[in-house]
Amino acid sequence: MATASAAGTAPARPGISFFERYLSLWVALCIVVGIAFGHALPGLFGAIASAEVARVNLVVAVLIWLMIVPMLLKIDFGALGSVRQHWRGVGVTLFINWAVKPFSMALLGTLFLGWLFAPLLPTGEASSYIAGLILLAAAPCTAMVFVWSNLCDGEPNYTLSQVALNDLIMVFAFAPLVGLLLGVASVTVPWDTLLLSVGLYIVVPVIVAQLVRRAVLASGGQATLDRLLARLGPVSLTALLATLVLLFGFQGEAIFAQPLVIALIAVPILVQVYFNAGLAYWLSRQFGVAWCVAAPAALIGASNFFELAVAAAISLFGLKSGAALATVVGVLVEVPVMLSVVAIVKRTRGWYEKEAAV
Repeated sequence: MATASAAGTAPARPGISFFERYLSLWVALCIVVGIAFGHALPGLFGAIASAEVARVNLVVAVLIWLMIVPMLLKIDFGALGSVRQHWRGVGVTLFINWAVKPFSMALLGTLFLGWLFAPLLPTGEASSYIAGLILLAAAPCTAMVFVWSNLCDGEPNYTLSQVALNDLIMVFAFAPLVGLLLGVASVTVPWDTLLLSVGLYIVVPVIVAQLVRRAVLASGGQATLDRLLARLGPVSLTALLATLVLLFGFQGEAIFAQPLVIALIAVPILVQVYFNAGLAYWLSRQFGVAWCVAAPAALIGASNFFELAVAAAISLFGLKSGAALATVVGVLVEVPVMLSVVAIVKRTRGWYEKEAAV
């Protein structure tokens, strides 16, 4: 999934890979494998859980870096100069990503998990699940957005510039936003761990990825970068799946005791995705945004950087936490839900353009 070079060429239009298309299936398999391994090899999982420095699990940290850095290699911060070309679409997505989505998720999580479903959840775990949902919503999607935009024939330069801008904002806004919403949800915020997570899983990977990107482009150009991204794609997904196996290895007993929990956690995620996608799409039409920008705007507004959410949840609350489990549910539903949003915006293109012309 390549992006534009600093020279401003349009990003390549990626298709959805075999692993990405069936990501939900792989996650389901990870649930089975993780639970089986956790039951059969408790000593191994205990040793992995104890490998921590400053509340950062070293094994998981390595896996998460392998997830995140290849995705950040796709981002060209030089594309920020083109933001003004699509300022209305960019404005809509920024509003959804930073002023609506995190707050709506906190509200929906509290409504469903803290109230409606509370009697069906393990005692005392609702606030932890809500915290995981907040972490999920506070991180706008970085990499998969390029796939969703391509599938709906979105404007590639808009998508690239919007993702670059979201990443830049995330460096500064993720920690205070998460801290604010966790406080509102009455979840104790370990600020030192939160700031460490931001540095470890956002700031440093962004810097490393940009240094590697520039070095590769300088030595071999865009074709060399594309080949590197193609090789690293499976590494990133494999690291994600390995992390999920660990998570479900630790969560196995809780899942066996409460199998309904995963379905219940998925409800506010589904409502939030469709609400934010629909709001972004409607606002784009109201502001006269071209459909080729409105379609990816809806997708960028609805999708999440679930790799970062998983990393932050593990660092803040631990591998065995309800927060970590909630972020994994986000991974489980991401692909089928976003594919459905792609189908909706494509099928409504005629309606959108007819209404925009009135």
